Amino acid sequence: MSSSILIFKKDPIVSLQGQPVLLFNQQHETLLEALEFKKIKIFSECRSGYCGACKTRVLSGKVNYLTPPLASLEADECLPCCCVPETNLNLDLSPDGVQVVTRPPHLLQKTLLLD
Repeated sequence: MSSSILIFKKDPIVSLQGQPVLLFNQQHETLLEALEFKKIKIFSECRSGYCGACKTRVLSGKVNYLTPPLASLEADECLPCCCVPETNLNLDLSPDGVQVVTRPPHLLQKTLLLD
């Protein structure tokens, strides 16, 4: 008799300077599209042919590239226009004006104090 093991991979959380702003659940093709959908300020000229304009510093986490990046990158940089998060991702972008993701109050765990 053989047994099957199901492995579920959790969708990555994208944070800006430590503030969680979105759950990357494949609703968007690229990280850039997801950031733009959330109205996050990120400069990009990718669609105009200037590769490298969206270069962003990665504070922690990993990305997978859908196509090889055309611009040169440092080890701590990514091109959101052609990648998706592989793990939880913390980017060096300003969270100002962006709605931070929080758990609804009814889902927060209650702490029980035992005497």
